[in-house]
Amino acid sequence: MQETEISTLGEFGLIEKLTEGITIKNNSTQRGVGDDCAVLKYGDKCTLVTTDLLLEGIHFDLTYVPLRHLGYKAVVVNLSDIYAMNGTPRQITVSLGISKRFTVEHISELYAGMRLACERYGVDLVGGDTSASVTGLIISITALGEAAAGDIVYRSGAHDTDLLCVSGDLGAAYMGLQLLEREREASAGIKDFQPDFAGREYIIERQLKPEARRDVIEEMRALGITPTAMMDVSDGLSSELLHICKESNVGCRVFEDRIPIDYQTAVMAEELNMNLVTAAMNGGEDYELLFTVPLSQHELVSQMKTAHLIGHITKPELGAVLVSRDNAELPIRAQGWNAFHNS
Repeated sequence: MQETEISTLGEFGLIEKLTEGITIKNNSTQRGVGDDCAVLKYGDKCTLVTTDLLLEGIHFDLTYVPLRHLGYKAVVVNLSDIYAMNGTPRQITVSLGISKRFTVEHISELYAGMRLACERYGVDLVGGDTSASVTGLIISITALGEAAAGDIVYRSGAHDTDLLCVSGDLGAAYMGLQLLEREREASAGIKDFQPDFAGREYIIERQLKPEARRDVIEEMRALGITPTAMMDVSDGLSSELLHICKESNVGCRVFEDRIPIDYQTAVMAEELNMNLVTAAMNGGEDYELLFTVPLSQHELVSQMKTAHLIGHITKPELGAVLVSRDNAELPIRAQGWNAFHNS
């Protein structure tokens, strides 16, 4: 039998392969694989479940990532998935694989960051597991949330003519990572090296200590905005746009000049001679919310302080297109984070 390398499928191709043909056996399982969270229904409300795995050397480098920040981020990236379903996070469980080089004090620092995130977002840490590891630090967090069945927003609800919006700004986390990597390389073999982050604090924080966009959900609820589709931007805007297009069977048009980009992100991209739009479209780890709303809610969306209108949904045969500043139409391709190619 000819064997297939996992990298040829990529993360999402592998998930599709492994879950192909799985049938739901329990009425309580409202939604399985294929969205930001699984949806389970017990009684009047639905339970949202998501899990995330972080591996040292793949997802984080402890050369420049403080353990407290890592703990905070590990929780937040899971809570982001709950908000992306228009839910409210309630509990997490934490499982750790710990190698011998870590002390009790190290893990206590990691947990301090996790507890800070739980306190900030009103989430309970209710359990987990620990094990020895021979490959460094491994963190697996499962988050549980809740929502009324009618309030849950899936990736599959976008319709032709819906408006396409994204919160915050894009590319900052990726440029923060590039800066951290550059300074790490510059510090090699130099004792008492002092990295230069002056004027770059925002992009560093976006990489090391992101926040889940609870405020976006709260603003939409306050304005009476009901998204038709939504997901968080973890693997890059291009990848997430294609997910929504695929799950909703639609196309999209995104306008380059409407993509929100912070000044520090632009300066860093220029300094590193990197294409700014490529960084914003494909960088990943922004944990912003990408969502669609009916055209009838245009006036309400224009009132939002936390989000920006970047395009609109089209018929599927028109494909997913980025409209450049000179009106060239470029097909959107998934070039974001893929652990099996980037490791």
